Amino acid sequence: MDSFDFDAVVVGAGAVGLASGYALAKRGLTVAVLEAQRIIGQGVSSRNSEVIHGGLYYPTGSLKAQFCVQGRRALYAFLDSHKVDYRRCGKLVVAPSPEDEARVMAIAEQARANDVEGLEVLSGAQTLALEPGLRAHMSVLSPQSGVFDSHGYMSALEGEIGERGGAVVTATPFEGAEPLAGGGFKVRAGGEAPATLTTRLLVTAPGLSSQAVAGHIEGFPKDRIPPRHLGKGVYFRLTGKAPFERLIYPPPIPGALGTHYRKDLGGQAVFGPDLSYVETEDYSVDDSHAPEFYAYIRKFWPGLPDGALSPDYAGIRPKLHGPGEPQPDFQLDGVEVHGLPGLMALFGIESPGLTSSLAIGEAVAERLTT
Repeated sequence: MDSFDFDAVVVGAGAVGLASGYALAKRGLTVAVLEAQRIIGQGVSSRNSEVIHGGLYYPTGSLKAQFCVQGRRALYAFLDSHKVDYRRCGKLVVAPSPEDEARVMAIAEQARANDVEGLEVLSGAQTLALEPGLRAHMSVLSPQSGVFDSHGYMSALEGEIGERGGAVVTATPFEGAEPLAGGGFKVRAGGEAPATLTTRLLVTAPGLSSQAVAGHIEGFPKDRIPPRHLGKGVYFRLTGKAPFERLIYPPPIPGALGTHYRKDLGGQAVFGPDLSYVETEDYSVDDSHAPEFYAYIRKFWPGLPDGALSPDYAGIRPKLHGPGEPQPDFQLDGVEVHGLPGLMALFGIESPGLTSSLAIGEAVAERLTT
């Protein structure tokens, strides 16, 4: 067709969807971002640790390794230029016992292979000099890690899209799309004012709904939609003074980085997340996880007082692997995967997706416009 309502439509106004919209708008395209909720960033992007990851853990050459390092570098610059609050506090990956040292050293080697800057291997005494109260045989210090205001970040992305003539439309769920004969897509949007619009390019980045959205795109091969697994993690908040300034991470658990410590921007200490696979999007948190949290945390902080933890919040990650399965990479599926020109479908954008979001957005825009 000769003209479209928009050059690009993005489904999902979380961090990655907004970053994709921003990257496309920077290239001079007219962009609409559709969000089912009434407020941006209410899904995966708002229920996490708000950690800026260094890029230590991910297999060299993977999208996670590449996008985490690139995204983290771009993110600090973006936060500075938009006056979004953050704290580059650094992170200690701690080996609580001699048996953990080999695993932590392997993480250091992986990080160096991933071009992570400034890593230091510290003895137990050096670690305790930085953070008294830890139990640490040794540790690796990543000075580039930090915490930030993810909601302020997403608001800044929304503002950038608007300044370039784009629109972020909330309370407008995606209901389906079909390819047009001459290229592009017709998109059906629901909500209080249902609409049909046309677009040359389509990006799907709706987090937990990625598989459902792909299933509502006419012509998207069903066998190219990966299985969805819901990985729930709960967080507990500490009553009292935060014991450490830096992020504290023990060695990772299968399928996730494990229960870690952070001092949030408000100065309070938060521990989490754990990992359990669930069938439904249930965000409840209760005291049933507390015994496991006390036992796990005391491996690296033996001074945790009894009764100091209270349930805080939960998040659910859109995992592509089930229990005991290898953790796969991000999926940015273009025409070579699904056969639909002009469509980029994102799957499995969990941690470190928030840190990686600007790099993911740039990759999406570059692949769709070159």
